[in-house]
Amino acid sequence: MSLAILFSRAQTGIEAPLVTVEIHLANGLPSLSIVGLPEMAVRESKDRVRGALLNSHFEFPTRRITINLAPADLPKEGGRFDLPIALGILAASGQLPKEVLQQYEFAGELALSGELRSVKGMLPAAMAAREAGRSLILPRGNAAEATLVDELDCFAADHLLEVCAHLTGTDRLTRWEPAQRSLTDPQPDLADVQGQQQAKRALEIAAAGAHSLLYIGPPGTGKSMLAARLPGILPGMTEQEALESAAIRSVADKPFNFANWLQRPFRTPHHTASAVAMVGGGSHPKPGEISLAHHGVLFLDELPEFERRVLEVLREPMETGQITISRASQQAEYPARFQLIAAMNPCPCGHLGDGTNRCHCSSEQIARYRGRISGPLLDRIDMHVEVPRQPGILDDHPTHCPAEASSRVRERVIAARYRQQGRQDKPNQALEGSEIETFAGPDPTGRALLRQAMDRLGLSMRAYHRILKVARSIADLDGTETVQAQHISEAISLRRLDRPLAGL
Repeated sequence: MSLAILFSRAQTGIEAPLVTVEIHLANGLPSLSIVGLPEMAVRESKDRVRGALLNSHFEFPTRRITINLAPADLPKEGGRFDLPIALGILAASGQLPKEVLQQYEFAGELALSGELRSVKGMLPAAMAAREAGRSLILPRGNAAEATLVDELDCFAADHLLEVCAHLTGTDRLTRWEPAQRSLTDPQPDLADVQGQQQAKRALEIAAAGAHSLLYIGPPGTGKSMLAARLPGILPGMTEQEALESAAIRSVADKPFNFANWLQRPFRTPHHTASAVAMVGGGSHPKPGEISLAHHGVLFLDELPEFERRVLEVLREPMETGQITISRASQQAEYPARFQLIAAMNPCPCGHLGDGTNRCHCSSEQIARYRGRISGPLLDRIDMHVEVPRQPGILDDHPTHCPAEASSRVRERVIAARYRQQGRQDKPNQALEGSEIETFAGPDPTGRALLRQAMDRLGLSMRAYHRILKVARSIADLDGTETVQAQHISEAISLRRLDRPLAGL
């Protein structure tokens, strides 16, 4: 029977659903048709496959060739189906054995010469192939990311002839071994930031509980330096977290340092970024900055300079940890559990309260400037911290405390995260509903203090819950099981938006 069946993978979000490639040769006028909802790049594969087979000195069947990519209702895109289609034609025409094909999955784009070109999104396909218990044959350019998946038999090739030789047993491909991995590259040290003890304390609390943080202060006070040092005090990613983060980069076709894959991503989009660039999208949906920052840090410098609609799209993923992109033809869902760190100036000129008397912004200009950030978005940011200009930094005998290295701070952060994992199996920021009162409920003195603050400051229930979660992280850093009044007091001091900022 002139029928061959192979397995490949499509791409939907960061999922890689199975695609069964069926090739049937029948009598009739020579033709080749591809069915199964193929997009343009897939329909064009018939010309690439024909050229690759002929230039590799195979016989191209002069028969009626029908290629079915099942399931029929799943959109197929890209050149990843070139290799399985070519092998299927060879197997259906008797030039390759059919039996051996069932134990493999195939992916790769073919050049007209028969060379294999890499394709995007192979890491999710590799993860799915391991779950299915099949080996994977793919282009050599994709081998590094595929071998991040442990216990996967991965074979990489440069040419169609190498794959055919492997399948016939004449020249077996060598199982691709993963490169040596290191934990992280050297990170900027927190000791480089002189002074700013409250801002450093807030950064440590944010790292301990995965909280979001907004820095407000004049230019040059260290806001960006502090944010850049957050990854250096965060715990390393677990292997599962690293795989999820790497899978997003693979789907987005972004450069990735596979030797340091456990390092948390740190994304810093420019304030001119569009809403699509931020959350993802396009006619063929791709992940945006918030998904590329999954399990890492998203730093938004000059927060009021971002377009209002760009900032508003952050609200839902900050709550749910994912983003759904809907198009007429398909729907893609990407994870987006990021830690938001933002920075802004106190006024349009940036010099309000810096002690130089250079600010001449009116109260209306300042209010308009701060009004670019909506109240609901600010309400979702756990901490709002002033970063004032530091006097005496250049003195021979500075008055500020000696700077502490990131390694010391990271030890405390890891210990706090360990307590959270043992207690609730998630960071404090991820607590929801009744979990907040169960795990972060304060003692009677602390609860009375928080109720008083709610009444005086007019805080929302969302702010109430976020103060509790921040206080829980402060207690974890202190090593105490109960959230006490001093923890609540510090959390409130890191939350207040109504206090005068540098004289305003």
